[in-house]
Amino acid sequence: MFKTPVGWVRGVGSIEGVSALILFFIAMPLKYIAKIPEGGAIVYWVGLVHGVLFTIYAGVTFYVWGKGHLTAKLVGYAALASIVPFGPFVIDRKLKAYELATDTATAAG
Repeated sequence: MFKTPVGWVRGVGSIEGVSALILFFIAMPLKYIAKIPEGGAIVYWVGLVHGVLFTIYAGVTFYVWGKGHLTAKLVGYAALASIVPFGPFVIDRKLKAYELATDTATAAG
């Protein structure tokens, strides 16, 4: 997955998506539903890691776009997907198809 520029976007997006799921479905329920005393610290640290990964995902996406490896339309989809739970996993299919199409075109050209 990390062998091409678009593969980097896919890989970082998957990691960022997993961090969001951990935040939404493990850390936050521990704090707000289970009301465990350590819940605030768990949400803080998981949220911090997720925020850093989100920033890296945005940076990698715009860097790859700036180098001409992504279309503006795909960057828009990736930006929207990054703020929706499960979004990075949904956009991954579009990115994979684009990655395969551009790799095939590059290899044939």
